[in-house]
Amino acid sequence: MGKIIYRHIEPDELPDLLALYKQLHPADLPPPEPERLHKLWQQILDDPSKHLLVAESDKKIIASCVLVVISNLTRGGGPYGLIENVITDTDYRKKGFGTGLLKYAQQIAWDKGCYKIMLLTGRQQPEIFGFYEKAGFKRGVKTGFIIKPEDAK
Repeated sequence: MGKIIYRHIEPDELPDLLALYKQLHPADLPPPEPERLHKLWQQILDDPSKHLLVAESDKKIIASCVLVVISNLTRGGGPYGLIENVITDTDYRKKGFGTGLLKYAQQIAWDKGCYKIMLLTGRQQPEIFGFYEKAGFKRGVKTGFIIKPEDAK
């Protein structure tokens, strides 16, 4: 295995990212039709508040996460970060690459002046909690709530 590089995704790497996302949500809906997908991808790439980050080894994307830096009027105007869509390729798990990527995301957030980073997971396995804790995240500090359109009746 070659050197691990943590970086922002490149525009031509969408197919690699979508392949990795299939591991994140195997039963997910397929991507939108190509024209809409291209427009959405460009919108994401053009948004300076979004950081689509990857870990690369031997020119292969092996992990990814999204960091969004959100402007804020409290905390002295300091922004906060939100991390979502954390995934490491199944062949590369439990080797520290996902943790390294989360540390990279944290450094970007701190460099942007974020006063905190939030991360939610729908997974309940103890090893997933351990993974996030190893990267420095703490459980029980806040309580997360989620609502979906089908629940908003």
